[in-house]
Amino acid sequence: MSHRNAPLSETGRLRLARCVVEDGWPLRRAAERFQVAVSTAGPLGGLYEKLGAAGMSDRSSRPHRSPNQTPLRTERRIIKVRVIRRWGPARIAYLLGLNVSTVQRVLCRYGLAKLRWLDRATGRVIRRMESATCGDLVHVDVKKLGKIPAGGGWRMLGRASGARNSGADKSIGTRPHHGSGARGYHYLHTAIDAHSRLAYTELLADERKETAAAFWLRANAWFRDECGFDVQSVLTDNGPCYRSHSFRDALNGIRHRRTRPYRPQTNGKVERFHRTLADEWAYARLYTSDADRCQEFPHWLHTYNHHRGHTALGGQPPASRVPNLSGQYI
Repeated sequence: MSHRNAPLSETGRLRLARCVVEDGWPLRRAAERFQVAVSTAGPLGGLYEKLGAAGMSDRSSRPHRSPNQTPLRTERRIIKVRVIRRWGPARIAYLLGLNVSTVQRVLCRYGLAKLRWLDRATGRVIRRMESATCGDLVHVDVKKLGKIPAGGGWRMLGRASGARNSGADKSIGTRPHHGSGARGYHYLHTAIDAHSRLAYTELLADERKETAAAFWLRANAWFRDECGFDVQSVLTDNGPCYRSHSFRDALNGIRHRRTRPYRPQTNGKVERFHRTLADEWAYARLYTSDADRCQEFPHWLHTYNHHRGHTALGGQPPASRVPNLSGQYI
């Protein structure tokens, strides 16, 4: 954007016009002085003689008439299809026989929300749950993750090779009546702070109430001792382990909030973390064994908390939102 004293700003045009009209400069000399064409300097002088200094101000370039503008009835049809059916510009254009760019301009002109901002079930704009400070709200959830057989799993090698490796690996026992290897699952218990997105995660053997309660005690101690803030409230789903007396006792007075049934979007921050975890760690590359993947997990979690940029934080890592996380200021 040009500054106010640029050669062809409002001030620059006024100076050029005064040199031509009041000081009597030839058009060619004035154009050379202000580094513009003679055809530009001439109309500015005439406009100054007619309107004075007011004629040098910026004016709208919008035309008085737009005969090819999209009719108001067509615009209303576009908006109606978008709101009722929640379609994108391409499908709306195909239905109404319009150009995709025309539909896109109408949607932008009326300020309609993008489809990725809408809840698919209700069509309403998704409300983001934001916390003012660290510890105001912590999301807690469990993700079930299948173990990898020696040699690699089916996601990277395909169904045939994955099944062959799974049947041959008997390092953790065999399945009854089959004699083939028994894989089992890891249960990733996660606690993530809603304000900073700082995550604490453990790979555990099950999701029983005692395991969930013990995990929360360790997670709460980590937030308090390592991160320097106290947790005020916890948000979980309605799983049996979170409705148990053991988990209630582990909270020790911390407010317990639960999501609506069948609405995992309410706990969306930890759900999105689990998706990121699966894409960037669990299934990011070929692991030749389950131990190989488990060994990589602490390094990835440290990268996520301290180095990986987060879109919701303006490209900064979660650790940047935690005051004095390193402990250097006491």
